[in-house]
Amino acid sequence: MPGKVFVSIGMSLDGFSAPESMEGLLATPEQREQDPRLDHWMAQWMELQGWLFAQRFFQERLHLGEGGEEGSDNDIVRETFERTGANIMGKRMFDLGEHAWPEEAPFHVPVYVLTHERRSPWERPGGTTFHFVNDGIHHALDQAREAAGERDIRISGGSETVLAYLNAGLVDELSISVAPVLFGAGTRLFEGVDASRIALKPLHSKSSARVTHLTYTVHPR
Repeated sequence: MPGKVFVSIGMSLDGFSAPESMEGLLATPEQREQDPRLDHWMAQWMELQGWLFAQRFFQERLHLGEGGEEGSDNDIVRETFERTGANIMGKRMFDLGEHAWPEEAPFHVPVYVLTHERRSPWERPGGTTFHFVNDGIHHALDQAREAAGERDIRISGGSETVLAYLNAGLVDELSISVAPVLFGAGTRLFEGVDASRIALKPLHSKSSARVTHLTYTVHPR
């Protein structure tokens, strides 16, 4: 049986999956070094994702050294990565990660990047290969299913990519890690969702001192 298609993404308490737009912040290395907006953006983003970077499994995954927290958050991170046989992400998420990920990107499975550009696959150490798909979300999902086999396909982000798959009725499960931070502005996770077609059923919720994980099954309304 093919695996599930699931969304796993972080969100601020006021509903944003990322701080304000990074449009223009990734132009060239020289511009990035001179643009104070990038430092502010990264500080906000680290507040949102700080719980993740604190976990032992994630630190080991990125070869950040020994240590890190163990517990329910760490278990969720491990389970998320271990169930994933392929990832799908948008071009903006890839652009940010290309400048931020270490040489050995943390995925260790194929990643399908939605883009309008043509680009050859980009192979990284550790089993991650980025494939660039310029003919739509369905073709990207078909390729991800073939690569993942019986394992699940993770829709990693950003918000536009999540919404595209949700609105197309292609998501089986939605998991949101809600961090106790407020952005006030930014990229809203559900801006443009077709609520008339989507129904959610709570599957489970788990909380820690750092974050609350909410998981739903997704059904047609």
